Amino acid sequence: MFMNKDIINIGVPSKGRLKIDTLNIFKEKNLKIYSERGERDLFGFIKKSNIKIIYLHARECIEQLSLGNIDIGFSGIDLLKESEINIQKKIKVYKKYEFGKANLVLAIPDPWIDVQTLLDLDEVADEFKKKKKKLLRVATKYPNLTRQFLYSKGVTQFQLVKSLGSTEVAPFTGTAEIISDITSTGATLKANNLRVLKDGEILKSQACLMISKLSSRKFGIKKIINLLSKK
Repeated sequence: MFMNKDIINIGVPSKGRLKIDTLNIFKEKNLKIYSERGERDLFGFIKKSNIKIIYLHARECIEQLSLGNIDIGFSGIDLLKESEINIQKKIKVYKKYEFGKANLVLAIPDPWIDVQTLLDLDEVADEFKKKKKKLLRVATKYPNLTRQFLYSKGVTQFQLVKSLGSTEVAPFTGTAEIISDITSTGATLKANNLRVLKDGEILKSQACLMISKLSSRKFGIKKIINLLSKK
């Protein structure tokens, strides 16, 4: 457990562009992060302060915020919205940033020329069930958001398939017929011969500064949040 009543624990994404952009926020505020074992260290600290940095997967930041094991965290709004409601209720979004922008979308094989909208997809799903005696499969790392979106649009005949790797290859490995995935430019989808339905945008996401509601009264927490969120 990370929690210490005298320490402010801040969760920072452990890899990728999200990590780089988050660390730039600290640099802009003249908060230099030190690590005892170099760049691969999972922990860091800021000298002459009670701030401890913990490098976590962006998805894990959400979980640890809900548990109160970290006080402040940086992650994507997509991962927060994908989490269970009881987890979302324990986390407050304090600031949204201009980096980490991406869209969660529903994408289909490009050769499906007759499928342009969700209404068309619903017809395909019905055909799968009636003629092929099986459900249309949707590969995704976002089952909650995908299920909510499809149901809200009247598409109910489908089966979600958990994606453990590169979601975009699922239609071509036979794992699923279509996918729901996060994309920033759409280039990876296009490279894999996939396209987004015209009305297939599920959620717009971006990087956020979040706070655990369990830590909202912790000494010094407001000061560091205000510093990190100040322009």
